[in-house]
Amino acid sequence: MYTALSRSVRSSRFPSMSSTVARSSLRAMSSKVNGPVIGIDLGTTNSCVSVMEGKVPRVIENAEGGRTTPSVVAFSKDGERLVGQPAKRQAVVNSANTLYATKRLIGRKFKDAEVQGDINNVPFKIVPAPNGDAWVQAQGKDYSPSQIGGFVVQKMKETAAAYLGKPVGHAGSYLLFFFPSISTSSLARFPS
Repeated sequence: MYTALSRSVRSSRFPSMSSTVARSSLRAMSSKVNGPVIGIDLGTTNSCVSVMEGKVPRVIENAEGGRTTPSVVAFSKDGERLVGQPAKRQAVVNSANTLYATKRLIGRKFKDAEVQGDINNVPFKIVPAPNGDAWVQAQGKDYSPSQIGGFVVQKMKETAAAYLGKPVGHAGSYLLFFFPSISTSSLARFPS
């Protein structure tokens, strides 16, 4: 299966996959993967993580007992990074440093009409990156939308590790999105 999928990727049967995503998909399907593999659904509003228990997938509850985690990241005045429910809870008192729905900005240019419309509808700052992409700002520091998504993915991996009682070495992410074609290459920026 690994070889057949490898040939399919090389023959461009998956033109929308970046080479990094394709390589990680091939690795996950190989027989060399040992230990648990988690699945992460990185959503614009909420995210969740699951693991296979035998032949049955199990959605893992987070520290707050919920099956979904808000895709929200906040930075406190003392520099602490909050992710999920703790970030969402303090949004009213720290709205300028609470980032949400940033997945919508992946692959978008700052000058895009939709981004310019979003600037007036969110309490946090959307700023231009050096390459013209739309980034966000919190506590005076600029972050790419992919970095914010990476913080949520990291939280999902920590949730899975706490449930499993050991570090997670392999994860597959599910990202349903309707963005410009350039956003596919942006997905490779997520930290592991």
